Amino acid sequence: MDIRHKPFRDSHQDREAAEHIPSTPQSEAPSYRLAFADEDFLCRPDLRPVRLQLELLKPELLMDEAGIESTIVLFGGARIPEPAKKDTARTETLAGLSEYYEEARKFAEIMTRKSLETGGKENVIVTGGGPGVMEAGNRGAEDAGGKSIGLNIVLPFEQAPNAYVTPELCFNFHYFAIRKMHFLMRAAAVTVFPGGFGTLDELFEALTLIQTGRMAKVPFLLFGRDFWEKIINWDALADAGTISADDLKLFRFVETAEEAVAALESWEGAGEKRGSVPGR
Repeated sequence: MDIRHKPFRDSHQDREAAEHIPSTPQSEAPSYRLAFADEDFLCRPDLRPVRLQLELLKPELLMDEAGIESTIVLFGGARIPEPAKKDTARTETLAGLSEYYEEARKFAEIMTRKSLETGGKENVIVTGGGPGVMEAGNRGAEDAGGKSIGLNIVLPFEQAPNAYVTPELCFNFHYFAIRKMHFLMRAAAVTVFPGGFGTLDELFEALTLIQTGRMAKVPFLLFGRDFWEKIINWDALADAGTISADDLKLFRFVETAEEAVAALESWEGAGEKRGSVPGR
């Protein structure tokens, strides 16, 4: 090893050495702990800026190391069951929406197969890593023999990694804001399936970034026209003047995986690499 490139002692070595020092009142005092190995210190309110930076940096570095160049984002409801389990759905409407589990799975499989044809670094499926539509997306990628990303978040219910996320690309977050940045930083396209508050939050944040020019006009697909037009009166927003009529052209409605793939391939600028990402 050339010591000119690594002249300092490794932090892992010091952390291990610190665990074996003699126990004294001084060495057992919280103040004596190495700052970077002191979880109580890192969780202090004063350290929030550092925690935000760490949550931005860790997934970024690991995805860079994995060679992930671009992603296809799948947003959608955690409570939508796969068709085989639709009888367990808590409402009849949710049972009916189970078809979108299958469409999400099929779409992810198709896009992953296409990605693998060019090395598997472009158009990698990324989901929230949880159940429902998220599970379907990761499952479809696995069906195709490819990798996929899961961006989990600590919640008191529902959100635990599904079994289909590629383990080395499965991340966990404390901050919703940083998680949403990672969804879009590599996004070559955004797809949104029926969902609840979380899905709506992700949908409108991404649309706002595109509408305001903070993000490139990537393909933006909403699966299930009936669902989306029932819960959101898009034309009323344009008629009221709170958005422009052209803003309704930022997205398209699709029903099936095949229709979504065709929409991506016919989108203006299809095949072009993104030259910038939001926030950079």
